[in-house]
Amino acid sequence: MASAEVINAPGIPSLGSNLSGHLPKLRSNHGNYIASSFTGWMQPTSVDTPVEEIRKRFRDEGYVWIKNVIPRETVYDMREHYFAQFSHTGMLLPRTSPRDGIFNTSSNPTAHQGIGGVPVDSTNALLNAAHADPIYRNFLADPSLRAFIRHFTGWNQERIVDRAMLRHNCPGSHSTGIHYDQYFLRNGEDEFLTAWVPIGDCAATGGGLMYLENSTSLGRDLEAEFLREAEHLPKQERIDAFNQFMSKDGFMCHDAVEFQDMHRDKVGRWLVGDYEAGDVVFHNPWIVHTATKNEDELGRIRLASDLRFYEEGAKLDPRWMKIWTHDDGL
Repeated sequence: MASAEVINAPGIPSLGSNLSGHLPKLRSNHGNYIASSFTGWMQPTSVDTPVEEIRKRFRDEGYVWIKNVIPRETVYDMREHYFAQFSHTGMLLPRTSPRDGIFNTSSNPTAHQGIGGVPVDSTNALLNAAHADPIYRNFLADPSLRAFIRHFTGWNQERIVDRAMLRHNCPGSHSTGIHYDQYFLRNGEDEFLTAWVPIGDCAATGGGLMYLENSTSLGRDLEAEFLREAEHLPKQERIDAFNQFMSKDGFMCHDAVEFQDMHRDKVGRWLVGDYEAGDVVFHNPWIVHTATKNEDELGRIRLASDLRFYEEGAKLDPRWMKIWTHDDGL
């Protein structure tokens, strides 16, 4: 029998950096669309920008979005490999390539949720395998990414935590709620670098990250408040992102409008970007961020990986030195 023809999804252009274009309507997992006056574009930075300017932007903004860090084909090879593992699940649009990762709209998106949503048992088994896959582990060691991190930080050697995560987010499903990274890694030093790597092009409406402007101080204040409230708890509860002072799923909120309203005197707009394969957003442990609701016009499934790096010799959170599994309790 002849194999079925695979059709590459048409009309998937390179996104570019849309700083002057019209901001699309954005929302988070729950709640209303965010008023356009409370959203804005992130500032992209060329990979060959002088390093002191990159560091200044990172200090001032809490993040820096670097263009073209990883070879584009390397990223799309990873995307294709990941979605090929889900090709039998009905998640992908029939007769399209896993490289494009187009969602099958005849399927229920809640049946295909990834990390950040509530995956079904069969998806959890696939996610466990994907995180231990040698191809993914090799992707994490990409020499262009690692060289840039050493260049940017000035570290002689970086150390990645083993618990890196792959997150797919189908149009219409749930994804990452509002948080700052430090409260998930409380048992290690608070000087680490997160690298958020979109694995494929991801428009602003496509489920990528959005950052709350001027929220680094808010993250520090919220963590200090938590530590005061939890100082009487045993250590294992105190470092747990799911303890009695946190929400049941570890996130502070799932409604970007509500959270922004609560802290409007301290923060600015929700900032987004039209991310391209090869880009990396680096952010500090305190900046507040979340995922946009995936309402991609082309039906693309958002795939990304979030990585944490420390300088070699730093105190690491030992809970994060194991490869992610769905039942690891973190």
